[in-house]
Amino acid sequence: MRVNPIHPETMNDEVRYVHDEVVKLITTSQGPVSMLNNEGALTGPFPPMLGFPQFGIPALSFVRSLDNHATLPKKAREVAILSVGAAFGARFELYAHEIMAKHFGFSAKAVASLASGIRPNELNQEEAIAYEIASVLAKGRIVPDSAYNLAKEILGQDGVAELIFLVGAYTLLATVLNGFDVLS
Repeated sequence: MRVNPIHPETMNDEVRYVHDEVVKLITTSQGPVSMLNNEGALTGPFPPMLGFPQFGIPALSFVRSLDNHATLPKKAREVAILSVGAAFGARFELYAHEIMAKHFGFSAKAVASLASGIRPNELNQEEAIAYEIASVLAKGRIVPDSAYNLAKEILGQDGVAELIFLVGAYTLLATVLNGFDVLS
């Protein structure tokens, strides 16, 4: 890991406020995933984001807006996030969202498939289209009209937009995680 967790007591007021807001957010939305070390410092993508607040705080704000306005089913979101994590090999993203996917009811086999970049058989139509869209975008490709139109039928126009922005956000996070070699 190239940026160590930052102890909250050493942060300036702005960064400490963001740190505390992130702690509140992750304890409510990511409960089963441990993202605080023994000293109370955030781990995962947060050390680089808080260590470089001029970039990290706006990125965190974007990710938070996706959580605050989420309408997609939680399982479809996890499918998309794991698809991005698998495409980028982002170890922390996979670690955290394998736990979340199991928490939301995916079988161990489905989680292992998603984390390996393979579409599981047990996906419902919302999860399946989330997989298709996320997989195409994570490869840097344009979503075909047929897939986009099907997604619009299944998720609605706003749901498709949320999915695309979600994939973009987790692509950003995967890039940060890989760039700073974040393991946990």
